[in-house]
Parts: sequence; structure tokens; C-alpha cells
Amino acid sequence: MIRHPSSVAPPREAPPSFAELFAAQYHPLVRLAGLLGADDPEDIAQEAFSRLHARRLRDDRAAVAYLRAIVCNLTRNRLRHLRLVRLRRPEPPEPARSGEQAVLIAEEHRELLAALDRLPRRQREALVLRYWLDLSEREIAAAMGVSTGSVKTHASRGLAALAKALKEDA
Repeated sequence: MIRHPSSVAPPREAPPSFAELFAAQYHPLVRLAGLLGADDPEDIAQEAFSRLHARRLRDDRAAVAYLRAIVCNLTRNRLRHLRLVRLRRPEPPEPARSGEQAVLIAEEHRELLAALDRLPRRQREALVLRYWLDLSEREIAAAMGVSTGSVKTHASRGLAALAKALKEDA
């Protein structure tokens, strides 16, 4: 049987090697862990890669989603653990900046991050994954281990709470 060229499926790209995946995803995963509140984001990202290396996935293309889910879970567990065993450490002093504009921007960022930190965990995760990592609802659902409907709910409630908190601070 002869097939028409347009009906032939395009060849699949080979999945990236572990080293290529690490080079491409390590820094974004460190940033994700940091934005989710981890005090040791580098360790979280390294542990995620360690778990990926020890596990064989059925679909190598799912590696990035698997890594994001592991980072979310490890960060969640780490924060829970820290709450139980130690007091929160004091905020580090803000670096000295020059110029009025830099001061205003730094203050706005501080207020935003403080308001984000006060959100419930799931709402904070949904907003960080959506607006800082620019993930789709499907990718966020996979990383958080919830349905896409839950992602929409958490994001909507998080945005509303964030807007309210920022208005109150203004």
C-alpha cells in the first residue's frame, strides 16, 4: 500500500538526554522552588533530578511535568517540616538601592511577594505556576496533582485575595 506523503505522521523527536534535560530545566526548577517558598531551592531541584534519575518514566516526554510535580511536592513537604521544627528566621535586610524609582519598584515587589506569601498554599502555587512560569492550566494541574477545574478555582480565588490584600496595603 502506498501512502500519500501528507498522511504520513511526522517523525517524533528523540527525548532529550538526562544531561540536556538538567541543563535546560535546573534553573527554572530552582526558581519555581524559590517562588513557592523553599528555603533551599537548589537542594529541592537537585532532589527532583535525583528522583527522576532513579525512576524510569513510561513516557520520556513527561519528564518536565514530573520534575515540576516533584518540586511542588518537595517544597510543600519542606515547608511543612520547617513549620514543625523551627521558628521562622528573620527577614534579611533589604539591599541599599539608589534612586527613587528603584526604591518604589522594590517596595511594590516586596508588597506583592508579602501578599503572595500570605495566600493559602494551593492558591500561591497556582499563581506562581501560572504567572511566573507561564504554565498552562493542564501543566499546573499535573504539577499540583489536582484537576484543571481546581487550578481555575485556586487561581481565581488567589487573584481575588491578592487584589484585596494589595488594595488594603495601598
